[in-house]
Amino acid sequence: MVSKTDDIPGSVPSCNPVDLTREGEIANSKDTSKTASKDPCACGHRGETAVMNGVAGHDQAEEADSKQDGSADAEDANEQEVIVIQDTGFTVKIQAPGTEPFDLQVSPQEMVQEIHQVLMDREDTCHRTCFSLQLDGNVLDNFAELKSIEGLQEGSLLKVVEEPYTVREARIHVRHIRDLLKSLDPSDAYNGVDCNSLSFLSVFTDGDLGDTGKRKKKGNELEQIDCTPPEHILPGSKERPLVPLQPQNKDWKPMQCLKVLTMSGWNPPPGNRKMHGDLMYLYIVTVEDRHVSITASTRGFYLNQSTTYTFNPKPANPSFLSHSLVELLSQISAAFKKNFTTLQKKRVQRHPFERIATPFQVYSWTAPQIDHAMDCVRAEDAYTSRLGYEEHIPGQTRDWNEELQTTRELSRKNLPERLLRERAIFKVHSDFAGAATRGSMAVIDGNVMAINPGEETRMQMFIWNNIFFSLGFDVRDHYRELGGDAAAHVAPTNDLNGVRAYSAVDVEGLYTLGTVVVDYRGYRVTAQSIIPGILEREQEQSVIYGSIDFGKTVVSHPKYLELLEKTSRPLKVQRHAVLNEKDTAVELCSSVECKGIIGNDGRHYILDLLRTFPPDLNFLPVEGEELAPESQKLGFPRQHRHRLACLRQELIEAFVEHRYLLFMKMAALQLMQQKASKDKTAALHDTNTADAESESKPQALEASEQVPDGMPTSPTSSESTLTPDDLEATTMSEKSVPENQEAPADLKSEVPTANTNGTHEPSAAERQNGGCDSPLEGKEADENIPGLAQAKELAESLAAEDGSGIDPKSREVVLNACKAVGSISNTSFDIRFNPDIFSPGVRFPDDIQKQKQLLKDAAAFLVSCQIPSFVKDCLDHSSLPMDGATMTEALHQRGINVRYLGNVLEFVDNMPAKAQLEHIYRIGIGELITRCAKHIFKTYLQGVELSALSAAVSHFLNCLLSSFPDAVAHLPVDELVSRRKNRKRRNRVPGGGDNTAWASLTPSELWKNINSEAQSYYHFSLQCESVDQAVEKYGLQKITLLREISIKTGVQILIKEYNFDSRHKPAFTEEDILNIFPVVKHVNPKASDAFHFFQSGQAKVQQGFLKEGCELINEALNLFNNVYGAMHVEICACLRLLARLNYIMGDHPEALSNQQKAVLMSERVLGIEHPNTIQEYMHLALYCFANGHLSTALKLLYRARYLLLVVCGEDHPEMALLDSNIGLVLHGVMEYDLSLRFLENALAINSKYHGPRSLKVALSHHLVARVYESKAEFRSALHHEKEGYTIYKNQVGEAHEKTKESSEYLKYLTQQAVALQRTMNEIYKNGSNASIMPLKFTAPSMASVLEQLNIINGIIFIPLSQKDLENLKAEVQRRQLMQNTGKLEEQQAGQLELDDNLPVDD
Repeated sequence: MVSKTDDIPGSVPSCNPVDLTREGEIANSKDTSKTASKDPCACGHRGETAVMNGVAGHDQAEEADSKQDGSADAEDANEQEVIVIQDTGFTVKIQAPGTEPFDLQVSPQEMVQEIHQVLMDREDTCHRTCFSLQLDGNVLDNFAELKSIEGLQEGSLLKVVEEPYTVREARIHVRHIRDLLKSLDPSDAYNGVDCNSLSFLSVFTDGDLGDTGKRKKKGNELEQIDCTPPEHILPGSKERPLVPLQPQNKDWKPMQCLKVLTMSGWNPPPGNRKMHGDLMYLYIVTVEDRHVSITASTRGFYLNQSTTYTFNPKPANPSFLSHSLVELLSQISAAFKKNFTTLQKKRVQRHPFERIATPFQVYSWTAPQIDHAMDCVRAEDAYTSRLGYEEHIPGQTRDWNEELQTTRELSRKNLPERLLRERAIFKVHSDFAGAATRGSMAVIDGNVMAINPGEETRMQMFIWNNIFFSLGFDVRDHYRELGGDAAAHVAPTNDLNGVRAYSAVDVEGLYTLGTVVVDYRGYRVTAQSIIPGILEREQEQSVIYGSIDFGKTVVSHPKYLELLEKTSRPLKVQRHAVLNEKDTAVELCSSVECKGIIGNDGRHYILDLLRTFPPDLNFLPVEGEELAPESQKLGFPRQHRHRLACLRQELIEAFVEHRYLLFMKMAALQLMQQKASKDKTAALHDTNTADAESESKPQALEASEQVPDGMPTSPTSSESTLTPDDLEATTMSEKSVPENQEAPADLKSEVPTANTNGTHEPSAAERQNGGCDSPLEGKEADENIPGLAQAKELAESLAAEDGSGIDPKSREVVLNACKAVGSISNTSFDIRFNPDIFSPGVRFPDDIQKQKQLLKDAAAFLVSCQIPSFVKDCLDHSSLPMDGATMTEALHQRGINVRYLGNVLEFVDNMPAKAQLEHIYRIGIGELITRCAKHIFKTYLQGVELSALSAAVSHFLNCLLSSFPDAVAHLPVDELVSRRKNRKRRNRVPGGGDNTAWASLTPSELWKNINSEAQSYYHFSLQCESVDQAVEKYGLQKITLLREISIKTGVQILIKEYNFDSRHKPAFTEEDILNIFPVVKHVNPKASDAFHFFQSGQAKVQQGFLKEGCELINEALNLFNNVYGAMHVEICACLRLLARLNYIMGDHPEALSNQQKAVLMSERVLGIEHPNTIQEYMHLALYCFANGHLSTALKLLYRARYLLLVVCGEDHPEMALLDSNIGLVLHGVMEYDLSLRFLENALAINSKYHGPRSLKVALSHHLVARVYESKAEFRSALHHEKEGYTIYKNQVGEAHEKTKESSEYLKYLTQQAVALQRTMNEIYKNGSNASIMPLKFTAPSMASVLEQLNIINGIIFIPLSQKDLENLKAEVQRRQLMQNTGKLEEQQAGQLELDDNLPVDD
């Protein structure tokens, strides 16, 4: 259910694009006049402000998850459907007891229940939970949609009618009141419960930015702004304090309304009182220290005469019977009344995004010391959670499997149905992930009884709340041949990836299990929903497809083959035959481990999907098999811990894409040769036209000549002949890139070109001009291969007409191309993998040489193409990891597994441009060290008993991070039990190890282990004997390492300053370890329609149609909200893009409001110091500045800088952008010396990472020069501007406007310098009676500062005349036309190429 906080009237800015809140409108009308005068583009010609490179900022991450084509027809169809959904909202009046009637905006799709939610959240009605809504005396059904209610229309009056309580309603009421009392208390967020998480934005914006319109000071008075940053934020500062990470929020000072609210010990009411309507008893201590006992009855709440030790249920005198507990408490305690009112006022003033629950729990790795208060609801939850049932659901336990599968079966014919389905799937998934996490913790904490209690702990399995739990150990030697426990540990995550892949393909009739993998206290727990009936049968009887003994006995089933056949193309799984124990061939369309079971509900389930993707041969040495030379050169194959290493789905997509390009080039080349032999003159003519059409670039033709070397290197693949497959031959048209090659933006960057096959390190010169090494340029190169269009047509027609009407010569062309690229079909391009190759124990009837070859090629492609292109992305800053998590994500997008981290680091280390990749190297080393430490920590924790947990964790962190050489563990003094008695009950709980071996760990031993782990797992030699050596050698920060290891292991530490470098005492004590949280992996269901809209919107924006793009993205936002509720990572990306568009189109207040939501959401969903949050803070600062909130902008930038320092330190390319922003704003408020510190730091970092001749560096020089000019230090100003001028002249030539601007500015500076000198001379000569010419020292205007801010942040306004605009539109239309006819494969880099050489940043 979508939480309807968006409609709350009052000061809360509305999330609904339709109804602006009252104040908002007033504020806007005031602001528009200002913006118009401030920004020349905001006034008359809004539409004509084109944007370049401004938008597709850091959005690639979200895009890469799903690759869909927004083809034009689908888009129109969607737009038609959307209109159906957008029924206009209407207003109803609501009359609650004791309040004035008020208006509420509702939409026809809403359920009545959503109005209930709104009322329970409003300040004046929040204390009611047990009521019905009545229209003309008829009670409305809670689950009815508003449009289905007769007589409900604009202006109808709905009455809130109090209903009698039941035990359940009374419980819900008490729970709700407790939630209201705790609504400002952050302890739930620190403790990681109920999907609460932290947000600190309001600390820096002094409340809600939406209201600042009212409080804005007249005419920005500069002297009121305090600009001095805290010492630790200044450039060059070495201290990295931890405490500022969580600034004190003054709203969180606890407002005490009651001392105690708890269930009374007299519960449940005895029979005679039950018959008087008593439901339960509460015990309360007010702030005034009055102890009272309260009865909850069917009519409401009243005081009774019981005390702690005597039961007297008679009503007290006066009894104050009230329907709501709040009304009762307000009558008996004045302090309650006063504080509760203040509390609710504060609660509703908070931005809704600060209080809405997130879909999945986010944990904080630091927390202050929180007092543990009495809380009846928490206590009750802990108790019911042990029994594994959830209080508020009819029927108590949820049948998770039924819920997960029924939502999948919902109809999906049109948009409203799909939205409903996706929303249901998402909701059930997030509930399931939450329940599975609670269950896994209960299992490890020893709160759940095993279903096989007689066996040893590692072999136990559990059922709790209809979820099945198993531990990640190799029980019954199941994985003996695959690597034992190491394999058993990795199998669940592989299985989860398989579940993810099959769920994404979403074939009707094929079901996967709900799967969640939880790492907690050193154990890995797999939580799965239960197939109906599976527990009553033996596994041998139930499996009707696949194998339960790794391929010795194999069975198949026609229905499963039919269902899996549908997944084989999108997942690139080849249908193949394997031999069973009787040597008969059995057809499969998945790996042998994949089991098919028909449940008692008649559904076809598949499970054990751990080998959905083919094995990674670089980590799977097989006797007698040679890898491709590229792999061998790098020392592959290598021995790995287990034999389950497989390739990532992203890699397979990229590999197939790469082969498709090769296939097309091959065919084109052959067609051209045929053509040439027929008719040379025509050929000449043809090449010319082809060139003219695609605006040839010089490198393009070289690329086409290089194609033959780019062919698959191994002889076997090009020589072996292909057997025609019995599958129907189909072309690429269903593949992620359709025939007309409209690739979504993120795919473009993932298509390596032929000439990068072979470790090709881009030379410096190539890097400067982006040589043909760039994926995009490669794409353009394809367009110029003569005959590519014919090749395409041929491939299409072959697929269309089973090849009958085509002359044999052309068919031979396709056949040869198919052979060359290893396609499984002879008449069309179709690459699939056999996941069973090299599985121990699996035997094949046919020759599988070719399938083996394909796997070797894919493994070689990873090391020779993907790793270099990842490094190249980092070099040209299109990929900017800031911490371990973002680096892992960037590797995964390229399909590189983290086990290749050592290789990636070596590759970076051997690059000629190593200095420009220093940040990548440092983040990589930090990630490598913390991952090794995590592996060691896992086994270390398994041997710790619960009572020693905090001591053990603090000891480990001391050994890892503290400079104190002899860290000694504090063994907990055993105050309670004698050891002897304890021996017998050993090891009954998975986490109940009773040993103290952990205490003997020393720092040198731990670091020795880390070194050997790095060598054996990543094949990387660290050579660090201590943490100080690592810090020294690789430039790491201890606080960064602490953050990384805490996040990876789920440890929560006390937020205080740690002295890591003391050689006299350890940094951590056991009091500093507050908690251990689970680390959870689960499936993320997607909102596909919303995503399509988002992508089409992005495409429109890139073509320059801002308004249309904005509409599509707004639509996407609505659909995202519809599916995910209000909080989600993808909504965050959507809001960021919207804010950027609002800003570009001149609507600054709207940009501010959207970006504020994006920041809040990023803090809540990703974490307060996640790299994404840091970037959101920077964007928000820019929009604050544009709206005239200067001091807020500075505070936000300082916050971003502090977070960046903690996350990755000062030496990072993003820091240059941040410091340029800070320097510019400081320049604007005339803090010149401070400004210079930041700008000169930015200049240094830019020179280091972009090379001294880069345009960014030129811009940095110019910014520094401007500040020197303001200080009247003209010599320094001239020096910097000359540097900048030289770069412009060399890079873009004399005639370029940037060079001209720079030369003008140099002239101006020279004049000023001369004038100053004259004045000085005059003073020297004539002393005090000199006539002094007044010199112009100008403070920069806000407009000029904003202009520079826009430039460095990659937002460039290009004022266009009407004529330019028309030409531009015509050009865009012409390109689209060509694109549709397949002549022009890609928009030139998808951007408007108005002016390539503007220093554009993003």
